[in-house]
Amino acid sequence: MEKPDVLIIGAGVVGLSTALALIARGKSVRVIDREGPAAGASQGNAGAFAFTDVLPLASPRIIRQAPKWLLDPLGPLSIPPSYALHLLPWLYRFWRASFPAQVAASTITQTAMMGLSKTALEAHLAREGLTGMLRHEGNLQVYEGEAEFRSSLPGWALREKLGIAFKHVTGEEIARFQPGLSRQFTHATFTPGWYSISDPKDYTLALADRVREKGGEIRLTEARAVTRAGVETASGLMQADHVIVAAGAFSHRLVKPLGLSVPLETERGYNTTLPGDAFDIRTQITFGGHGFVVTRLSSGIRVGGAVELGGLELPPNYKRSEAMLTKAARFLPGLKTDGGRQWMGFRPSLPDSLPAIGRVPGAGNILCAFGHGHLGLTQSAGTAAIIADLVTGATPGIDITPFAPDRF
Repeated sequence: MEKPDVLIIGAGVVGLSTALALIARGKSVRVIDREGPAAGASQGNAGAFAFTDVLPLASPRIIRQAPKWLLDPLGPLSIPPSYALHLLPWLYRFWRASFPAQVAASTITQTAMMGLSKTALEAHLAREGLTGMLRHEGNLQVYEGEAEFRSSLPGWALREKLGIAFKHVTGEEIARFQPGLSRQFTHATFTPGWYSISDPKDYTLALADRVREKGGEIRLTEARAVTRAGVETASGLMQADHVIVAAGAFSHRLVKPLGLSVPLETERGYNTTLPGDAFDIRTQITFGGHGFVVTRLSSGIRVGGAVELGGLELPPNYKRSEAMLTKAARFLPGLKTDGGRQWMGFRPSLPDSLPAIGRVPGAGNILCAFGHGHLGLTQSAGTAAIIADLVTGATPGIDITPFAPDRF
């Protein structure tokens, strides 16, 4: 196609979901990506549609825990010393976002976004013939002792007010949801509304196949800058009636020439994917006190998570994935830890835990769809629905003011 209606930068789960939503509304679409579909965070995440995860990462609880976590270079939160000075402005905004009034507002916004995303996902999967990839196995959050469990209760009380279903369990009852856990986990909470996908990479590649089948174009080229004249790429200038920036952790660099400064930082996530027979995983398990999860995927058992605020340039520190795997073997006695594949990817995160979704001020045909942090897969269909509404002149299903790209 010479000039598509819509040019999307980024062939991850958000960009491809958006492409399909626009094709469904009659738009011609080209998606560009420097590496191709599912090359980034969309392939290595935990595969969860965490619709019950409405509490923002920026919160008083995290502020209290962060100093303890930072003392362990291989713990749930790490900041490489060489990157700490660069990170200070983002950390200041994160601290401001953890004030109670901001947390309350962000929670309301996230709850609305989760409701939209869940509804949009069901329609999206049905339209694309991918409903069979969805799993309804829930999530089990486990706690080491009474004190850790009690500290989680205010969050669960808030979820209860929001209508989120869950069940607290103790002792031997935990094994009904997940046999084989270490007895050091005395309490747990099961959330049945936590969905997952059979494998995030397979799912994203399936989306790419659907885009091509329906007449969309996916082109391998690097986007270098977005300007009012078009998108400057390694293949030359590309133009379209609308441009969608959905390039994950690289997005803020692309929109900078437009005068838009977005405080996007990179949470470097690590995991190890073990063979499928490594353990009998019945539900996704969250070890919240240690910042990682264990998930059963069609490609194996994935042990991953944690946060390393280290930007885009530093080399991977796979000691972090090894540390999580060591803990997982202790928490799941009998876990086979041989034959794993290590991975590191970039999560694009904004300090208030909300994505940037909406038009670029002064350039209304350019829209942002990035910065989802841990929730890119979860909010992909909801983001796609919002962007499709904006492009076609419809009113989005929720108030998108809190997601304004220039809110900072």
